[in-house]
Amino acid sequence: MVSDNPLDITDTSLSYRHDLEKIRVETDLDGIYVIRTSLTAKTLDAPGVITAYKNLAYVEREFRIIKVDDLDLRPIFHYLTQRVRSHVFLCMLAAYITWHLRQALAPLTYTDEHIPHRADPVSPSQRSPSAKNKDTHRKTPDGLPVQSFQDLLGHMATLDRETINFAGQRIEKITNPTPTQRRVFELLDSPIPLALADR
Repeated sequence: MVSDNPLDITDTSLSYRHDLEKIRVETDLDGIYVIRTSLTAKTLDAPGVITAYKNLAYVEREFRIIKVDDLDLRPIFHYLTQRVRSHVFLCMLAAYITWHLRQALAPLTYTDEHIPHRADPVSPSQRSPSAKNKDTHRKTPDGLPVQSFQDLLGHMATLDRETINFAGQRIEKITNPTPTQRRVFELLDSPIPLALADR
């Protein structure tokens, strides 16, 4: 009779065997995971639960934006409750503004603006034809270069404001905006600031 214990240890021997039935069961479940929720099926059905779980990736991305990608916020140690709350509020506000900025500038980046609807949330995501076109040609429909969000911000940083003092006169001007820089301000529905705002 075979023991249920796959490991047999005596004073003089050690033997083991593979639990083939357990291995078979685990093989059948390999790659399958269970998502549990306290919500009822009426509130959120099974596809909705899967979609909500996958959408956690966006939350993780926002934290990455706050700490690494866009805002590069370093750890700041606060000990007073009000300061902690203020710091968290500012971080979230900055992330919220960055999110809107990414959405507004999506036509100039590789962001898929028309993500195809998936009937099955488990199926792999697909890029829309317009996004594939941006990926292939690296150009927008109006011929502007498609860039990553970070590269686009770097390009915007080349728009310089200069103050020229000459013969007692003070002149404020900016460098000539590139077509991409002009398009950014159009997408933001904002005029290019030609002079410093009055304080």
